[in-house]
Amino acid sequence: MTFSSISALSPLDGRYASRLAPLRPLMSEQGYMHRRVQVEVAWFIALSDAGLKEFPPLSPGARTYLLNLVKNFSEADGEAIKEIEKTTNHDVKAVEYWIKSRFEARPELQKASEFVHFACTSEDINNTSHALQLRSARDTVLLPALDKLLLKLRDMAHAYAEVPMLSRTHGQSASPTTVGKELANVVVRLQAACDRIAGVKILGKMNGAVGNYNAHLAAWPEFDWEAFAKKVVETPEPLGLGLKFQPYSIQIEPHDYMAELFDAVARANTILVDFSRDVWGYVSLGYFKQRLKAGEVGSSTMPHKVNPIDFENAEGNLGLSNALLRHLSEKLPVSRWQRDLTDSTVLRNMGVAIGYAVLAYHSLAVGLGKLELNREALAADLDAAWEVLAEPIQTVMRRYGVQGAYEKLKAATRGQTVTSADLHALIQSLEIPEADKQRLMALTPGAYTGKAAELAKRA
Repeated sequence: MTFSSISALSPLDGRYASRLAPLRPLMSEQGYMHRRVQVEVAWFIALSDAGLKEFPPLSPGARTYLLNLVKNFSEADGEAIKEIEKTTNHDVKAVEYWIKSRFEARPELQKASEFVHFACTSEDINNTSHALQLRSARDTVLLPALDKLLLKLRDMAHAYAEVPMLSRTHGQSASPTTVGKELANVVVRLQAACDRIAGVKILGKMNGAVGNYNAHLAAWPEFDWEAFAKKVVETPEPLGLGLKFQPYSIQIEPHDYMAELFDAVARANTILVDFSRDVWGYVSLGYFKQRLKAGEVGSSTMPHKVNPIDFENAEGNLGLSNALLRHLSEKLPVSRWQRDLTDSTVLRNMGVAIGYAVLAYHSLAVGLGKLELNREALAADLDAAWEVLAEPIQTVMRRYGVQGAYEKLKAATRGQTVTSADLHALIQSLEIPEADKQRLMALTPGAYTGKAAELAKRA
């Protein structure tokens, strides 16, 4: 069977493949191989500069050639590594052999070929490669997609800062707010979540089979291998990896930073699940209309339907992402003794977890772009909810010591249909200053929004 978008097992590589094109070169197996080559080359060049008598510094031409292996790494190169793996049955060893194969006709590099993967365990290469993948995915795909949502939500919060809206606590009418303030709540939460994602330090270790530089010191006992490894890990790309050095590990990097990162992404996703459900509800109430798209169908049998599918898709994909992210964050920091292999296959699904999140962010961006505020529906809803003014009336009564203020308003409004005339008659009967009576008489549900507009504009 020929692989195509409709024969793909995962919808990320099938139905939604085009939406995830920026993520695929980073988090696919091709991206993983690319990063492995990058790590091996950086280690190899650094060894040549370490002052080891047996490995003199590489010539400028050799350095350029090696860096170009990374810069120009292609799908054909990845396929060549996979072909070698058919024999080795070991993916990291296949990368090592591929690099050595590229030394043919280059005597300088051939002579030094045994310094490729020198003293490294596979996990020295794998953990740093995963770190490079995650950093790139976070910085070039994940955070930009979230920033795009933040920008749109902030613009909407400011634009609708003064548009009053009936609140619904427990699904019942409650003190009014503004559309902008409710969007501002999401902006502030999501910005904090993004800051946490961006703040996670991406770690890498290069310390051998069980984290003690055993093989390194067997070869050169007098050499400061820990300082050397730290320099390779923390030196900026392309000569280093530009990561944060992890000094303590077993065979694998402990993955605690990964758990921190995945938990941070899951937190952002949870905020967006909450938002997706709220917007879905507001569309159902008619607070928002959705722009029509020519030719689009909302139901196979009900021609009138305009469904909030983008927010539903986002909610579903955010749930899938979080299920995987939470498994990753709970499983990866756990390894039996100095190493077991349960993390290896799980790590290959990092791109799937992030992919579902990015897909959801795309759906939300599309959905937000379709929304049109229905001011008439918002105003009508408010005008039918004069009972919400029971709160300010009884609060003013309490200010002036009117006994039983809360109870009087409860008796007049709870579970009843309340009109402006009912409230005005009650206000006129109150023993409070005339100025306060007039202020309450002038109050409408749409004007009773407190600092909502100010807060919305500040977000």
